Amino acid sequence: MTTGLVPGGQNPDPRPTGGLPQQRHHPVGQAALHVDNRSRSSVITARAAASFEPVGRSVATARSFVRDTLQGWGFADIVDDAVVLTSELVTNAVVHAGTSADVLCLRSDEGVRIEVADRYPEREIPLQGQAVNMGNLDREGGRGLQLCAALASRWGVEYTPTHKQVWFRLDLPERPVGTRTAGPSLPADLLPLADGRVRVAVVQIDRTCAITSWNEDAEELFGYPAEQVIGKPLTDLAAWPHTPGTGTGIAEALRLSRWEGSYGIRAANGRVTSVYASHLRVRDSGGEPSTVCLLVRDHERAVLQTPLRVASSDTTTSPDGQNTDPFEVFIGSPAPDDLDGLLQRTVERARDMLDGDSAFLLLATDDETELEVRASTGLPSARQRFARVPVEAGPGRYGSARMPAVHDDLSAVPGAVPLLSGTGMRSVVTVPLKVEGRLTGSLGVAAEAPGRYSNEEALRLQFAADRIALAVESARLGELERLRRGSLSFLVEASDLLAGTLDRDQTLALMAQMTVPTLATWCAVYTIADQASEPYLSYVLHEDEELIDGIKSLLSKVQPPDPVPTPGARVWSAPGEAAHQAALRSSMRSLGLTGGQQTHQLASGIGPTLATASAVGGETVVLPLVARNRVIGMLTLGKPTDEHFRQEILELAEDLSRRAALALDNARLYSERTAISQSLQRSLLPPELPEIDGVEVEVIYRAAGEGNEVGGDFYDVFPISDGAYGFAIGDVCGTGPNAAAVTGLARHALRLLAREGLSGPAVLERLNSAILDEGARSRFLTLLYGELWPQEDGSARLKVVCAGHPLPLRLRQDGTVEPAAEPQPLLGVMEDLELYEETVTLDPGDVLLCVTDGVTERREGTRMLGDDGLADVLTTCTGLTAGAVAARIMRAVERFASDAPSDDMAILAMRVPGLHKD
Repeated sequence: MTTGLVPGGQNPDPRPTGGLPQQRHHPVGQAALHVDNRSRSSVITARAAASFEPVGRSVATARSFVRDTLQGWGFADIVDDAVVLTSELVTNAVVHAGTSADVLCLRSDEGVRIEVADRYPEREIPLQGQAVNMGNLDREGGRGLQLCAALASRWGVEYTPTHKQVWFRLDLPERPVGTRTAGPSLPADLLPLADGRVRVAVVQIDRTCAITSWNEDAEELFGYPAEQVIGKPLTDLAAWPHTPGTGTGIAEALRLSRWEGSYGIRAANGRVTSVYASHLRVRDSGGEPSTVCLLVRDHERAVLQTPLRVASSDTTTSPDGQNTDPFEVFIGSPAPDDLDGLLQRTVERARDMLDGDSAFLLLATDDETELEVRASTGLPSARQRFARVPVEAGPGRYGSARMPAVHDDLSAVPGAVPLLSGTGMRSVVTVPLKVEGRLTGSLGVAAEAPGRYSNEEALRLQFAADRIALAVESARLGELERLRRGSLSFLVEASDLLAGTLDRDQTLALMAQMTVPTLATWCAVYTIADQASEPYLSYVLHEDEELIDGIKSLLSKVQPPDPVPTPGARVWSAPGEAAHQAALRSSMRSLGLTGGQQTHQLASGIGPTLATASAVGGETVVLPLVARNRVIGMLTLGKPTDEHFRQEILELAEDLSRRAALALDNARLYSERTAISQSLQRSLLPPELPEIDGVEVEVIYRAAGEGNEVGGDFYDVFPISDGAYGFAIGDVCGTGPNAAAVTGLARHALRLLAREGLSGPAVLERLNSAILDEGARSRFLTLLYGELWPQEDGSARLKVVCAGHPLPLRLRQDGTVEPAAEPQPLLGVMEDLELYEETVTLDPGDVLLCVTDGVTERREGTRMLGDDGLADVLTTCTGLTAGAVAARIMRAVERFASDAPSDDMAILAMRVPGLHKD
C-alpha cells in the first residue's frame, strides 16, 4: 500500500495520480437526482491517497486508512458511514473485479469526498436516466451502489478508457451556533450590582475533592495563598449547606456533572464569605476526572447564574413581542445537539423547576419492553446508568410509567420506584414521555422530605415532558441509527479478522480483544471440547492487564455457567456474588476481625484483591457460542461495580458471538483434520532406518506443499532375512492424498513380498499387478528396488531392478561416477512385465546414490540440474560419510534455484566404509 498526504490550501486534481482525463460521468439509478458536480468546486483543504493490491486483506487495510484519515481530520461524525462505503467499493475492486484499487480522500469545509477507482472498465456503462437493476438485497455482492444511495449526500460513477471510479460525498452535520441564553437590553440602573473589579475564583479539585489549582482571584477573595490550600479538601473550607431547599451535601455536589448554587467559604480571617458557585465535572486526556469550580461573591451571582425558565403555556411571549418555543423555554437555547447532553439538561431543569433534590430520566429500549436509566442528577448516576426495569410486569415494575403519579412517602410503598431504593428519597413525582401515543420514556423528580409534591407539580412536570418528548425521541432514534452504522462497521472488521485465521488460540485472543474495551470492561471465553465435557476457562482479558490474573483466579473458583443453547444474553450473577464475598473477606482480614482457624480458611479461599472484586462486581452476561447446532463455548462479558450493559451493546455482542462461534469451530475442525492428516501421513513413512553392519545408510526426504509430510515420493530400508536387507526408492505419479495412498500400498507390499523369499523382478511384477487392481485409483510408479548383502571382506553385494526410475549412481574412491543399473519399464502401465535384476559390488569407500526425479528436475528458469549436474555434485563427495553425501546433494539442489521446490524429493545414500583394522 502506498499513501500520501498533502495538507490544505491548494486544490489539487481530485483524481488519483496517473488517471486519464474524465470522459463520461453517469449517475446510477435513483441517485441521479443527488449527483452534483458542483462538489468538485469546493475548496480542498487536504487530501490523502492510497493504493491497494488485489488481495483480500486490502479491504481491511483500506478501512483502516479511511478511518485514520477522517479521524485525523476531526470528522468523527461521518467516520462509520465512510468506512462502510469504502469497504464495499474496495471489495468490488480487489475481490470481485480482481484489480488494484486507488482510494482518494478529499477534505473540504463542508465534508469529505472519497473516490475509489479500479482498472476494470469492461463493464456496461449505464445510460443517462436509464433504470438500473441494483441487484438482490440478499446477495453478498453488489451492495456498494445501494449503500452509496442510502448513506451518501452525493455520489456518482465516472469512466475512462482504463479506469472505473465510484465517488461519494458525506457532508458534516449542521451544528447550530448561538448563545446559551440571552436577555434584552436594560437601562444602566437595572443592571446587576457588582464591584468595580469582579473577581472569579477558579478552583480545581481531583476525584478525592483535594484542591489542585487555586488562582490569584481565589487568593484575593478568601485570603489563602495557593501553597497553603493545595492538597487540602475543599470541603474543609466550605460552610455547607448554604442554599435553601438543597439537601445534597457538597461532597455529593462536587461529583455531579454540573451544579450551580450558593454556599459559604471560610476565609483566612475566620469569617464566612457567601459565594455563588458553578461546578463542572471534566476529565483529562488520561481519563482522570476532576471538577472545575467558578466562585464569585454571592451578590455578584449574575456573572455565573443561569436564568431559570418556567413554562406556563404552549407559547411564551418575549419582551420584544415574539413568541418563544416552549421547548427552548424549558431546555434553554441553544438546545444540546447530542442525546446525553439533552437528557442531562432535562433532568437538571426538571429538578430546579420543582425545587427537588434529585431527578432522573428513563428511555425505552429498542424493543420498547424495558425502560433504561439514561440520565440522573442528585443520584449516584454511575451506579444506575443503563439499569433496566420492565415496563409491564415483574417485581421492579414502574406502575406509574404510562400515567403521571405522585408518591408522598416511598418508605410506605417499598419498591414503588426501584431506582430510588437506598437513596434517602421519600417523595417523588413521575410522568411519562409519549410520542404518538407510544411510551418512550419516564421523567421523575424526587425529594428527601415526604409529601413534597401534589397533582399541581405533576401537571407542571407533565407539561414540560410533553414539550421535550418529541425532541428526545428524535435524538434517541438518531443515536440508534449511529449505533447501527457503527455496529455494521464493527462487524465487518470483526468478520475479516476472524476469517483470517484457523488457529484456535489466535481466534480466542481475537474474540477477547474485539470485545474489550469496545463492548465490555472484561471478558472470559469458556470452551467445551465435546458434549460430555465440562466448560473450560480458556481465555480472560481485562482492559487493565494487571487485573487479568486476579479475574482468572476468581473465575476458576466459580462454577462455570450452564451451556444453554438459547440465543441472547443472560445475566450471570455468580462472579458478582463471589466478588462481593471476596471483598468482604478481604476487608475483615484487613481489620483483624477474624482469627484462628477461621482466618486460615479465609486465607485459603478465593482471595483476590479488592481491585479484582471491584472489576467484576458489575453486571455480567453470558452469550452461548453455538456452531453447527452445538454449544461449543460461552462468551462472558462483564462491567465493573454496579455498571450495566446497554441493550444495543448486548445485541451487537450477540451478532459477534455468532460469528466468533463459527470461526472457533472452523479452527477446531481444521486442527482436528490437520492432526488426522499428519498421523496418517506419518504412518506411510518407515518408522526408523535399520542398523546395517558394514554399510552406512542415510535418507533425506522433503514433501512438497504446505503441511504435507508425505507425498508421491517414498523410500524404505528394511531387513529381509539374516544378513540380507531390502531397499527401495520410488515416485508415484501425481501428488496429494491419491498419490500418498499408492505410496502406502507400494511400501507395505514391497516388505511383504520380499520377506516371502521372492526375487527382485518377481516382487516388482506382483506389485505391478496390485497397482493395476486399484483401477481408477491406480497411478504410474517409478521404482528402484534392491537387495543388499554385506560381505566379510568389507564390500557389499547388491542386486537392483530399476523400473522407470532415475538410475542409481556409483561413486568410486577415485572420484569417478557411473550408473549402477540399466533402465527398465515403469510400473502401473502394462500387465505383462519382463524385468531382470543386475548385480553390483560396492568396494570399501564406494557410495551408491539413489534419488527421485524431484532432485534431477530441479529448475531455475530454463536451466535444469539433470543427471549430469547431479553427477558433477557427486564427484565432489569422495571420502564423505553417507550422511555428508546426502546433505551435500540436498544443499546443492536447494541452492540451484531461488524458488521453493515444487516436487517431492527423496535422497538415499549408502556407503561401504570397509573393515576397521586394529
